[in-house]
Amino acid sequence: MTSVLLTGCGSLVTNNASHGDGSRLGLVADGALVIDGDRVGWLGSRRDAPPADAVVDLGGRAVVPGFVDAHSHLVFAGDRAEEFAARMAGEPYTAGGIASTVTATRAASDEELAATVARLVAEMTRQGTTTVEVKSGYGLTVIDEARSLAIAGRVTPETTYLGAHVVPAEYADDVAGYVDLVTGPMLDACAPYARWVDVFCEQGAFDADAARTVLSAGMRAGLQARIHANQLGHGPGVQLACELGAAAADHCTYLHDADVDALAQSGVVATLLPGVEFSTRSPYPDAQRLLAAGVTVALATDCNPGSCYTSSMPLCIALAVREMGMSPAQALWAATAGGAAALRRDDVGHLGVGARADLVVLDAPSYLHLAYRPGVPLAHAVWRAGHQVA
Repeated sequence: MTSVLLTGCGSLVTNNASHGDGSRLGLVADGALVIDGDRVGWLGSRRDAPPADAVVDLGGRAVVPGFVDAHSHLVFAGDRAEEFAARMAGEPYTAGGIASTVTATRAASDEELAATVARLVAEMTRQGTTTVEVKSGYGLTVIDEARSLAIAGRVTPETTYLGAHVVPAEYADDVAGYVDLVTGPMLDACAPYARWVDVFCEQGAFDADAARTVLSAGMRAGLQARIHANQLGHGPGVQLACELGAAAADHCTYLHDADVDALAQSGVVATLLPGVEFSTRSPYPDAQRLLAAGVTVALATDCNPGSCYTSSMPLCIALAVREMGMSPAQALWAATAGGAAALRRDDVGHLGVGARADLVVLDAPSYLHLAYRPGVPLAHAVWRAGHQVA
């Protein structure tokens, strides 16, 4: 096993208040870090660094934990650029375009779907994402949902069964019948390939009763719950997430005070997806309202072909700072440790002895440049599980 000393870190973000400056980011100035196998073996001030088998001088560049993208939809076929253009011309987003992606995905081969997933994961990696959650939800048949999850499982253990994304056209007049399929034969076929179960709880998709049925069935099958909640308007999704003890409620664009209180009291993570608001011209959620109430907030891309076709966590950090009122420190924490919390992971999203050696070397002296220089490719090098991958 070879150890590598990364030294000359202009600033090192650990996300551990016991390190460095004592802030939530645990910022170590003039820091160093030892990678020992796939784990962090040591970190601290450069002057105290122990010897290692190899040494890499970063020349004053900043180091941050690898980004944890806890919400994406990467298994799909087709393109919805025309839909995006229509929204930019003033048409509202209603989630109706999902049906066109379902048609294209069903028609695609396994090889075509796997190629799309590999391309998007490579994009994410080059931008610093080292952990990604991937959902199904564009097949909506037993065979297509199961193969979507099998393909997703080739690139991540964080796979989510989203058979309850929308009601497919063939079940338009039999929503109850589709819920029976999702909670019966489809769940049986998909559960072996999934860690999570999800549902789009929204007007035009699934109401609270159907969503509760789907999530409860998934939990009985051994899956953990997360939910698309309160994206298009006020609704029951957040309260349902808190009732069932879901790991995360994602979107959270429209919240009543009772929803904020429930998130804070339950510990359910609010995963905010600012790329969606950017791509749909929807209102941005008020992140400070959540943070002030003590809610754990995560940031994720929601990379998908319709409502947000970006794979860039740095862009989401910049949007969260500019449009959702987060400080650069809050946004970085949400994109790393917050995402890890949304996936109930304690081995990623931070840098400390024993953590997985997932980190991003920025071509900048400080993490502040992630928001300060939006759109600039700042990832100088990316390490995942102790290996340089980009």
